[in-house]
Amino acid sequence: MHAHRPTLTLSVMNIYDQSKIPVLFNKQDLDWRERLALQNIKSLLSKEVIDVITARTTDLGPLSLDSFRKNNLSASWKVIGVETPVTTSEPQRTARVTKQEAPRGKGDDISDDHSQFIDTPAKLARRQLREKRREKRVADLVRQDNEAILKLENSAIERTKSVDTAVLGKYSIWRKENENENSDSTVRLMRDQMIMARVYISIAKMKNKLDLLHELQIRLKESQRALGEAMADSDLHHSAPEKMKAMGQVLSKVREQLYDCKLITGKLRAMLQTADEQVRSLKKQSTFLSQLAAKTVPNGIHCLSMRLTIEYYLLPLEKRRFPRSENFENPDLYHYALFSDNVLAASVVVNSTIMNAKDPSKHVFHLVTDKLNFGAMNMWFLLNPPGKATIHVENVDEFKWLNSSYCPVLRQLESAAMKEYYFKANHPTSLSSGSSNLKYRNPKYLSMLNHLRFYLPQVYPKLDKILFLDDDIVVQKDLTGLWSVNLNGKVNGAVETCGESFHRFDKYLNFSNPHIARNFDPNACGWAYGMNIFDLKEWKKRDITGIYHKWQNMNEDRVLWKLGTLPPGLITFYGLTHPLEKSWHVLGLGYNPSGDRSDIENAAVIHYNGNMKPWLEIAMTKYRSYWTKYIKYDHPYLRSCNLSE
Repeated sequence: MHAHRPTLTLSVMNIYDQSKIPVLFNKQDLDWRERLALQNIKSLLSKEVIDVITARTTDLGPLSLDSFRKNNLSASWKVIGVETPVTTSEPQRTARVTKQEAPRGKGDDISDDHSQFIDTPAKLARRQLREKRREKRVADLVRQDNEAILKLENSAIERTKSVDTAVLGKYSIWRKENENENSDSTVRLMRDQMIMARVYISIAKMKNKLDLLHELQIRLKESQRALGEAMADSDLHHSAPEKMKAMGQVLSKVREQLYDCKLITGKLRAMLQTADEQVRSLKKQSTFLSQLAAKTVPNGIHCLSMRLTIEYYLLPLEKRRFPRSENFENPDLYHYALFSDNVLAASVVVNSTIMNAKDPSKHVFHLVTDKLNFGAMNMWFLLNPPGKATIHVENVDEFKWLNSSYCPVLRQLESAAMKEYYFKANHPTSLSSGSSNLKYRNPKYLSMLNHLRFYLPQVYPKLDKILFLDDDIVVQKDLTGLWSVNLNGKVNGAVETCGESFHRFDKYLNFSNPHIARNFDPNACGWAYGMNIFDLKEWKKRDITGIYHKWQNMNEDRVLWKLGTLPPGLITFYGLTHPLEKSWHVLGLGYNPSGDRSDIENAAVIHYNGNMKPWLEIAMTKYRSYWTKYIKYDHPYLRSCNLSE
């Protein structure tokens, strides 16, 4: 069979060459198997397939089935699972053909007749043309591949540009320690070893394997000393690799004697639960300490207030008056309302406003404080008058009309239930119990200074418009443009704070209560207190204070909202708030470390809302300079109280 294979193949090549078929049958005494194949081959293979085989045989001589399988003749003729070898050189190909043709008999004359046409110029030219086409196709494929790689690289570069580094923090894919995917692997491995050592120590105790227990405890202490406080491999002690190897050997030995999958799983689960409880406890402690730090008054500011108070009450009465008192009720000037018990914070608000005002003489500041800080607030501005601007300081405790019979929140603050809520340690939601609502127990919510914003027409009955400012803001631009903003019949001009799903009404109000659900839209946009322009004429017309009283009375048991002034503000001014451009008021400097610096620097007012006030030690350093630039730390009172940047 092997001896007749080349001749059979050659006959197949020429089955469609009608001129050659008679010659083949006349010149050769074909084997009966070949004649049978020739009679049926036309029904087995299409003309296109025969043409491919004919063209191949014309160039390379008789083609065996093995040779056909091993060469990349056509995509439709590839044999699955058989690799296509690299094209062999001409001598090798000739040798292979010769080897295939060696065992032949009666078909020698046919092969000889065929071989005399192999190297004719026309066939050689066709072969060279095919080689050139093949080379061109390979070059095209390489070019297409390079273009695809270039597109992928460009796409990757564009994706890296869109990465928000503020969200990622210090992490960067370009950092050296991230070049190796196994960076800090030693630290992680040592920690894993220590976890498993603790598991096996527990099991060794249970099974009374004292020798293994003792050895594990020794290795665990060694690993703990070697690891120390290291967070990266570069921080490890030089003995760490040796200790890690020793621990690995012990764990391997212990595993052979103590391994119990079910027992180990139980121990790891118990360790995970314990760690989770510790994390929750630490988070609760962190929240408590953060709230505690936010409530405290720094020693320096307390010292400043005490010294100023003493100096004020030593002054004769005639020297305690501010100049330009005729401006207090002049509706043609720009009036500001500032309610604060922090002398230093109030001074920054006033100084920053005046320093950025086009005409300071037209600005009037109405400061209201409590009786403890009344003397200090007066003395500071008597010693440090804000240029040509007007200052007016009042004591909230002298507002006789502001009493519990008129003001619902005062009546509620004096109630036994509220006192128990704030001061009883055994109350289930008290501060000491670690309630999640710690921030609502800030002392500022007990102060009427915080609720005085709902009584602006009563405090300033002769004014038409007033700009309300919190004491934790800094003014960076002239604000007189706010008085010319058309509020379109609304009472309150404020910057909205809602995003796609946050700072909307449902975050502040209890929509499970039917009174809230019936009257308000849970998706209504929230807005910010801290810089608000109020139309006091429209306020009186719409009886805004009466609306506030109605809802405050309904919330005596705190079922509509928690404590604070923003939720009742959202309710009171619902449908009556005109949105201002966001550049007027940028928030978040007291809690958000990833604020946009360009937004902050271009804002008219920046607001340190949150716990990290700029006068506290927990303030964010990156934002503190915006506040400290308006304080003269070389002032003798500040130096004597050790207040510095």
